[in-house]
Amino acid sequence: MTTNESQTRGLYQGWYVVAACLFIALVTVGARQTFGVFVKPMSDDLGWDRTTISLAVSLGLLVNGLTQPFMGYLFDRMGARIIIASLIVVGLATVSLAFTFHILFLAFMFGVVVSTGLSGSGLTNTAALLSKWFRSKRATVVGINSAGVSVGGLILVPFAAYLIEATSWRVTWVVLGLIILVLSVPFALLFLRDSPNKLGQRLGGKPGQPPGGAGGVVPQPSGPLETDQWKQPFQSPPFWQMSAAFFACGATTMVIAIHFVAYAEEEVGASPIMAAWIFSFMMLLNVAGSIGAGILGDRFRRKNVLAAVYLIRGCAYVVLLATSSTFGLWAFAAMAGVSWIATGPLTMSLTADVYGVRALGTISGITFVFHQVGGASAVLLAGALRDATGSYTLPFAIVGSLLFLAALAAFTIKEERYSIRYQARPAAAAGD
Repeated sequence: MTTNESQTRGLYQGWYVVAACLFIALVTVGARQTFGVFVKPMSDDLGWDRTTISLAVSLGLLVNGLTQPFMGYLFDRMGARIIIASLIVVGLATVSLAFTFHILFLAFMFGVVVSTGLSGSGLTNTAALLSKWFRSKRATVVGINSAGVSVGGLILVPFAAYLIEATSWRVTWVVLGLIILVLSVPFALLFLRDSPNKLGQRLGGKPGQPPGGAGGVVPQPSGPLETDQWKQPFQSPPFWQMSAAFFACGATTMVIAIHFVAYAEEEVGASPIMAAWIFSFMMLLNVAGSIGAGILGDRFRRKNVLAAVYLIRGCAYVVLLATSSTFGLWAFAAMAGVSWIATGPLTMSLTADVYGVRALGTISGITFVFHQVGGASAVLLAGALRDATGSYTLPFAIVGSLLFLAALAAFTIKEERYSIRYQARPAAAAGD
């Protein structure tokens, strides 16, 4: 039996790539999301105020964003190899956080090394990889991939909280790093592949040599803005609309990822374990939100679904600040949970639809810079204003208001004019 015959009878190889990308997101980004439960114990042990540790985290978010286009450029040329190499870097650097003794060490290892590694193995590159394997189900599979972040937070945040109480924050960093090295690296080596063409499959799982000659590519329609030049999107409105909205996305998710547990403990009176469980509940709903947004994005205009997601998250911030109670924490977690990661698959798949996949790693990486600049700014702002005012109310109100502007920016994208989904094209493959 030939390879193509076995692939025809079995599961499309693209779904194995989806599984590998999901697991990578689970252990890497999930481990990063545990940082919120390290804020108090590390600050107490090392004598840092909230601004100091927020500065290190903000540097990490900024570096993660600024290095993303470079890592996306490497992905566009090297494929999955850059993802695997980055996993090794992230795992080793996470282990090294156990030896933190000074804020400069944390700033370098977490803010520079871990964050650069996460640019290579993160959702932007894995989404670009998946976009080469799927088209009609693109938002759905990117949503499944993004759900790995949520599952990672759901599992690893309470796990880290319990482990810190049972041992120490130093031991916990070692365990998280070993999880990345021992589990995700072998999984990536086994299942990550660059494209269906390299396996003799067409997009969507059709066996056999693609039309167009040896090594040819399946003829596909082109959108009016499709390009292989990463600079080209700068001249078109959709890039700036998605990027501006993604700035608000980064600001409103990262500030919660870093400061929510401390807010719940200090201003609402939740215990550390309860705060961690509320955060995990948010991550649980993220799974449904991410996959659900992907499915809806494949059925309806992606920009309308994206606008609705931003609007729901904006309302979540209103509830959080209006109640300031345990009930408010749970209500916020419910609304923010279904909208937290949901913006990712919609933005990434819409970017692929409008600009194509040939330079997608670089283009998505540039868009992600806006996300991380927003996150870095909000995390630092929240830490500084909390130290100045003794409360998170003002910074949460500032970043929350950005979501209503993001909803407007997303809703006004002219998707029908620019997206490949609305260009004349042959029917998609059944497995696509």
